Amino acid sequence: MKRHSAAAVPLALVALWAASSAHAQSSVTLYGIIDLGVDYANNVAPAANGAVLPGAGQKLVQMQSGVPAGSRWGLRGSEDLGDGLKTIFKLESGFNAATGAEGGGGLAFSRNAFVGLQSSTLGTVTLGKQWDASVDIVEPFSLNGQYGGWYFSHPNDMDNLDNGFSINNAVKYVSPTIAGFTFESHYSFGGKAGQFSNNSTYSAALGYDGGPFTAGVGYLRVNNPITAVAGYGSGGGYVNAIYGNALADASSQSVLAAKLMGDATNTAFKSADGLGNTNFQNYEVSGIYSFTSAFTLGVGYTYTVGHYHMTETTSKYQQVNAIAQYNLSKRTSVYAMGSVQHASGGATVAQIAGFNPSSTNQQVVTRVGITHSF
Repeated sequence: MKRHSAAAVPLALVALWAASSAHAQSSVTLYGIIDLGVDYANNVAPAANGAVLPGAGQKLVQMQSGVPAGSRWGLRGSEDLGDGLKTIFKLESGFNAATGAEGGGGLAFSRNAFVGLQSSTLGTVTLGKQWDASVDIVEPFSLNGQYGGWYFSHPNDMDNLDNGFSINNAVKYVSPTIAGFTFESHYSFGGKAGQFSNNSTYSAALGYDGGPFTAGVGYLRVNNPITAVAGYGSGGGYVNAIYGNALADASSQSVLAAKLMGDATNTAFKSADGLGNTNFQNYEVSGIYSFTSAFTLGVGYTYTVGHYHMTETTSKYQQVNAIAQYNLSKRTSVYAMGSVQHASGGATVAQIAGFNPSSTNQQVVTRVGITHSF
């Protein structure tokens, strides 16, 4: 007969207690990204009252924070409630690493602030300030979603595939992955008495990951976009020459996006009378190649067509983006990137996201920078 020592009993009890109390474990993680770089733009025009001064473009050299990856810090955590159920939360704030200022209009948590429940079998429900479903499902197949960020986005990030804005007052559901498929949706309350739909938003997206083949489609609707999304109208403080009056006059904005080894989006600004409707289609193809485990090159091309129904004009924008990134470690990388945009048709000036418009139909932006995550 095998004999047990008295000392083994307390150890067994400790192990049993640890196993039985595992469901009560919780964790909180502090994380962040700091991105800084120096930009050069060949043609940036001053503007007044939303109008570009023709022929007044000048060269620009500046330090800018958070381009390929938004500079941010945050807290995320979970508590294990047992039986495959967790409480989760996330608080994330953007900031300007060049000046130390808070991002997102000075909000304490300008990017995300939500709490919810996560079930291994039923999915996840969260409440608060969050990204819409297309950001999660479709953005990863745009070049700006992988590398390049803001400057590589579709003109002025009109389809929010560079997560230019998060959604306030949102209830969001994310399904578990079933046979490679994942479904997401959200609804955001407008919060106005007697006006249930005003300033409300909703989205839905379906993604598939089958190993070498991935695809997805998403839809986003924003009612009264000029007021529903904090800071949307200012465009980060830059005059928006691409939308014209479409955003200010819009009673709603809808975005249909799809990804399949590239992405295509349709963004519609619908005016209240229907006469000033404006539609933009974006078509992007891109590729990423790793020469070594540390050195990566990304190249992309975006073709944009805008239809202004009131004036019956069509604008066209072609943009080529490229980035070379070298990882010094798992947390630190250096990079050089550049964008060239050419406007034609009814578009008289080019405008790369993050800059005032050029004074001509062409604009070039280059940047060198460093990114560190913690």
